[in-house]
Parts: sequence; structure tokens; C-alpha cells
Amino acid sequence: MPVIKHQQFIKAPVTVCFDLARNVDIHTQTTSKTKERAVGGVTERLLEEGDMVTWEAVHFGIKQKLTARVITMEKPYKFVDIMLKGAFHSFIHTHQFVEEGNGTIMVDIFQYKSPLGLAGVIADKLFLQK
Repeated sequence: MPVIKHQQFIKAPVTVCFDLARNVDIHTQTTSKTKERAVGGVTERLLEEGDMVTWEAVHFGIKQKLTARVITMEKPYKFVDIMLKGAFHSFIHTHQFVEEGNGTIMVDIFQYKSPLGLAGVIADKLFLQK
């Protein structure tokens, strides 16, 4: 299963970073390029453990939907969501927050399996791993 890991230092307290990362309204504002919006389940507020949300966005010129459920919530250091329905064969997204000096290191870990066998592997190499 391929893994994409991204880290970013944010000059803000861990509680602020954690709440912003699980805020549906903020997520929609920061993904305007792909016109992402919540269209089902929780469509506003902070996500909590057990919550489900369906996102609609335009990727590669195609409107797509992805439904995810928050399966783990360890406030304010970690939450995990998994794809229930969408373009991937499977998808696990771990959000971690580590207090560091005068801020927070936000770590996103995406573990996924693409659909379509060999065609999915080629798509991984061409698009997703970059």
C-alpha cells in the first residue's frame, strides 16, 4: 500500500491546529481550487469520532465524491479517517499533531490502494506520488 507523508510546522498551539484540521467549514475554504465541499453526512462544524462526511470535488476535470468516516479521535494529537466509498480501492488518512517549541508540527499520512490493478499502479506513479 503506497504511503504519502507530509509535515508542516505551524506557529500556533496544538489545540488550534487540531480543531482547524477537523473543521469542515475551514476545509471547504482551503480547497477552493478543486471546488471541494461537504455534500453529505456532517456538512459543517468540527468532525468527531464516528462522524461521516461525503466530499465532492473536481479532480483531473472530473467531479468525484468520497465518503469518509472518522474512526479514531485522540484530542488534540491525532485523528484518523477512512474512505467508505470513493475512487480509491482503500484510503486511510492519519492526522497527527506534535507540540514543538512555539508551535505545532502537523503530520498527514495517506495510505491508499488505487483501483484498476496495473492501471492504478501507473496512475500512482504519474499523479499521486508527486
